[in-house]
Amino acid sequence: MGIGRTSADGDPREPPALVLAGRAWVRGRLQPVEIAIDTAGRIESVGKSRAGSARHDVGDAVILPAATDIHVHLRDPGGPSAAESIATGTIEAALGGVTLVGDMPNNEPPVSDPDAIRAKEARVHGRAAVDVLLYAAPTRPAALERLARTAGAFKVYESPTTGIGEGVPADELPALLERLASLDLPVSVHAEDPSRFSRAGVPRDPEGWNAHRPPEAEGAAIDRLLNAPPRLRLHVAHVTTAGVLPRIRTAGLSFEATPHHLLLSQRTGADARFKVNPPLRSEADRRAMWEAFRRGEIPIVASDHAPHPTEAKDLPFEKAPSGMPGVETLLPLLLARVRAGELDLAVLMAAACDRPARWFGQPLGRIAPGHRANLLVVDFKARTRLDPRRLRAPCGWTAFEGFEAIFPREHYRDGERIVVDGEYVGRPSGRVVRPEFARGERTEPE
Repeated sequence: MGIGRTSADGDPREPPALVLAGRAWVRGRLQPVEIAIDTAGRIESVGKSRAGSARHDVGDAVILPAATDIHVHLRDPGGPSAAESIATGTIEAALGGVTLVGDMPNNEPPVSDPDAIRAKEARVHGRAAVDVLLYAAPTRPAALERLARTAGAFKVYESPTTGIGEGVPADELPALLERLASLDLPVSVHAEDPSRFSRAGVPRDPEGWNAHRPPEAEGAAIDRLLNAPPRLRLHVAHVTTAGVLPRIRTAGLSFEATPHHLLLSQRTGADARFKVNPPLRSEADRRAMWEAFRRGEIPIVASDHAPHPTEAKDLPFEKAPSGMPGVETLLPLLLARVRAGELDLAVLMAAACDRPARWFGQPLGRIAPGHRANLLVVDFKARTRLDPRRLRAPCGWTAFEGFEAIFPREHYRDGERIVVDGEYVGRPSGRVVRPEFARGERTEPE
């Protein structure tokens, strides 16, 4: 492994700005290395360091690539009752080891035209602790071309959900996907078929919600996506049942699962804190999804972070909004499963770090020369039990209360330490990024 390069005239390059030394996740395994980080915040070399550099040995901890969460709802703008903002949500992400979030467009008002994207960009600058990719909702056909020059991705809703009154009609979906395929941006789909929702009774708990929006609704909506244009960068959000996985994989589509669908079921809790779209499923469904994830059959894990204030979740179940916070606990929950021997680190690193960064077209998620030095230092002995009073989420609650978690001890963004021992110590210097393969006005991350 190399130790750096020499310029054309034979003079050695400047010493790295920082060298991180210790066991690191490199090329699919933990191995002792020294990671040289240049003054631009990129990984210069992985191997041996040069003299004259600031050096930080992480001791018994390990160095991992920071995660990318491709599915969050920061609720900003979101009205006077919003339980989140770009500032608070991205600090939660940083504390949880997430270095880039993909923020969904179902805001108030929805992000469906270039002006709305520009307004949201303005809210990111000077407020975000980590980088943000902005999704747009393709609900205004006349604005699609201009949206594709400003947005980072598109989100298509096949059914109603928070902030979305109705989904794309089934007979209009093929034409929309064909048009999106020509725009070269990632497209995520909320796949539920509202025609399969039950009209019997009023759901009053998570089991009733599962019966109301059953797995059959998800399966029917996914089936509509299987013949999407091959050139479309298509991704299925929050898949909940293992029975649909072979069809999605055969079609070559990207897809994700959430920690709540992997770790919680319809019987975990009875109140509206456990109300999400799509619903929590049966324990048998949850176990099947977890086993598929353990086997590496689910390519991406994402939080679907969607916080609501406690008073909203305390409403009668049928009136309470769907969604739960999760960006702060996404990686810590699963790192604890690795520590317990229930999950291979290789599976987690691929699903939380490498593949989501690739899907967003970002030089992140791997410890490799040329990648951004967005890195975590994790002590696997430092386990804790989740307590909402110790989490940063302003909503003040978590559905994972009492679950074991392992939080990063340190988080580096472009070689600069932004988290130390559970405290955010960085600057709000997060940027709006777009896929590096995107066409349009900005072809490189800002």
